Amino acid sequence: MQPTITPLDATVGAIVTDVDLADMDAAAWNSVEAAFHEYAALVFPGQNLNDESQVAFANRFGEIELLRDDPKAKAVHVSNQKPDGSIMQPDEHRYKSLRGNEGWHTDSSYMPLAAKASMLSALTVPSSGGETAVADMRAAYDDLDQAMKDRIEGLSAYHSLYQSQAKNGFIVQTGAGYGFHTKGAPLRPLVNTHPVTGRKSLFIGRHAYAIPGMADDEAQDLLDELLDFACQPPRTYTHTWSPGDLFMWDNRCCLHAAQPYDYNEARVLRHTRVAGDPASELVVTGRDDRAAGFEPTASNR
Repeated sequence: MQPTITPLDATVGAIVTDVDLADMDAAAWNSVEAAFHEYAALVFPGQNLNDESQVAFANRFGEIELLRDDPKAKAVHVSNQKPDGSIMQPDEHRYKSLRGNEGWHTDSSYMPLAAKASMLSALTVPSSGGETAVADMRAAYDDLDQAMKDRIEGLSAYHSLYQSQAKNGFIVQTGAGYGFHTKGAPLRPLVNTHPVTGRKSLFIGRHAYAIPGMADDEAQDLLDELLDFACQPPRTYTHTWSPGDLFMWDNRCCLHAAQPYDYNEARVLRHTRVAGDPASELVVTGRDDRAAGFEPTASNR
């Protein structure tokens, strides 16, 4: 049976049913891959994958991006619940990381090799809130007026996890989280061309913070203006979780953001992140973001 693909009521996303992600033949996989490129975000209700099957599905899209502090982990929990069942407190590093994720962002843009795709599956959901939203940066670019397109053509911004957390009053610990983000802030164009579809999109988000040749205040105003414009209906979709759902998106043309919830309740999502293609997502130029005043703390883990 071929998957049923139903576009969402937005410029981004589709719901995919009549498919078992843990047991797909070549025809079903080809349909899913084509839908991923066309819609940029896909919802798979009620899949109930385990770690191994989610990793296997993610591997169809490419190599899995690994954690610095646990390089063997390919599927990790994004959760405010500790292994002993207790809930994290506001002064804990992981809690601060979760709250930072409430800002619009694309995964790993602060690393030399940005992420290609991300996928989450729901294990435990709070009674309300805690949704995951995506925003279509393809449609956002298309909807810019020509004057703004001309203004940002050729501009690039530095991307740093340190500065994006610092803006929210959170300090990043060295050795924590995804990837090798201690090597400096990569410089990425504000307009990205998708390596498969050829469509242009904005490449911005909370990790972007400075533009060479522009005063920092002016650059931040421009980045904020673009972000505020981009992340509006009909360019956004917010997924309300049910246990067993899997939701994935294309980091090359989407932003995403966790939605607030009562952090006294448990929220447990399983995350797998697919590394980008070095031919299109690798950036070797950048600057030392510590020199810009964003200093991490030593890890205590």
